[in-house]
Amino acid sequence: MFITFEGIEGTGKSTQIGRVRDYFEARGREVLLTLEPGGSRIGVELRKMLLHVDNREITPITELFLYLADRAQHVGQVIRPALAAGKVVLCDRFADSTIVYQGYGRGLDTSMLRELNEVAVNGLWPDLTIVLDIDPEIGLKRATLRNIEDGKAKEEGRFEAEHLSFHKRIREGYLTWAALNHRRMSVVDAAGTPDQVFDQIRAVIEACGDGAA
Repeated sequence: MFITFEGIEGTGKSTQIGRVRDYFEARGREVLLTLEPGGSRIGVELRKMLLHVDNREITPITELFLYLADRAQHVGQVIRPALAAGKVVLCDRFADSTIVYQGYGRGLDTSMLRELNEVAVNGLWPDLTIVLDIDPEIGLKRATLRNIEDGKAKEEGRFEAEHLSFHKRIREGYLTWAALNHRRMSVVDAAGTPDQVFDQIRAVIEACGDGAA
C-alpha cells in the first residue's frame, strides 16, 4: 500500500506519519518511511537547492522541474522497489504537492502539472492521500518555530519565508484538489491533539480496507 501525506507547512505530518508507521508495524507489516524532496541520494542534493532560504530567485518553472527530477528518481530508486517487496510506503509529500504549490500557489496550469507528474511517477499514484488541514497562520507559526528549534531556519525555510497570502492559496488549493480527487484524497482536521488527528487518520485507513491486513 502506498500512502502519501500532504498539507501546508506546520500541519504535523511528521508526527502523524510516525504514528501510522507504528500502526502498520503493530499489525505485522513492513513499512518504509520516505519524503519529498530528498527521498533518494540524488534527491538529498535537490532538497538542499529547493528549500534553502537563499535560493529565492528560483523561477516557478525551474522549481517545477527540480521537483519532477527528484520525484522521478525517488519513484524509480526507492518507492517502486519497496512496493514490489510488499512494504507499506508512507511518503511525506508527493505529486499532489507539486500540483498544489506550483499550480494553485505559483499560478502554473494544473492540467500541465498533472501531465508532467504522470511522466515523473510513471503511472504510480498513491492508493491513499491524507491531506492534513489547518489554519495557515497556525501552521506557519508551527513550521517556523520547528525550523528554528531544529537549526534549519535557513536550510529548509524557503517556503516558510513566503507571505501568508501564499500559504492561504496553498490551503485552498489542497481543499479544491482534494475535492476533485475525493476517491483517493481524504481531508483530516489537523487542529486537534495528535491523538485526535491520528484517530481520524486511522479511521480513513481502515475504511480503505488495508488497515487490518
